[in-house]
Amino acid sequence: MPELVFFSGTMDCGKSTLALQIEHNRSTRGLQGMIFSRDDRAGHGKLSSRLGLVTEAVEVVDDLDLYVHVVESLSSGGRVDYVIIDEAQFLAPGQVDQLARVVDDLELDVFAFGITTDFRSKLFPGSQRLVELADRIEVLKVEALCWCGARATHNARTVDGRMVIEGAQVVVGDVRSDGAGAERPAEVGYEVLCRRHHRRRQTAATARAAALSPDVLPVDAQR
Repeated sequence: MPELVFFSGTMDCGKSTLALQIEHNRSTRGLQGMIFSRDDRAGHGKLSSRLGLVTEAVEVVDDLDLYVHVVESLSSGGRVDYVIIDEAQFLAPGQVDQLARVVDDLELDVFAFGITTDFRSKLFPGSQRLVELADRIEVLKVEALCWCGARATHNARTVDGRMVIEGAQVVVGDVRSDGAGAERPAEVGYEVLCRRHHRRRQTAATARAAALSPDVLPVDAQR
């Protein structure tokens, strides 16, 4: 039976890489998919991973009816064996309903990839609707790590390395690395944190700043 499957996780846990892998595996078996994405880091009409892989995609805009788009492609002689959609958290709830209709009425598998919560730990409307409607929810097994080494469970937005908790829900950015495994300050960026450090609003940059502060009490290693 066809399914609506929601692959979820934090930023930097390999969602887009898995989407591209599923596309590769199926296309090499002679199947043809329709790929959607929205606000990808590589630009308009792209699905990309941080490993450098990229493919063309249909850019999802607010008024795009996903069900109608697939039907029009089939009606014009196109072939669609499955649907992949990345950055699914940015979908409107109605567009998730359209994906469910693709599964139920057209009998096509739909694979949706997205993060569940925003930088305030609030559900994205698209992710919430996917949780409500998906036949199956898969939490990705590749664990992103907080700067402290613990499993990252929360997404944080940063401005110049400092975590912020106010602003629009959607501001396109990326997780950035300084090359040593820690996040480097950016005008607007994102960082994955464990719950403890998300609650404390402590990013990699602010943790380093605290460690270098002359106000930090000395530690006697002999004790």
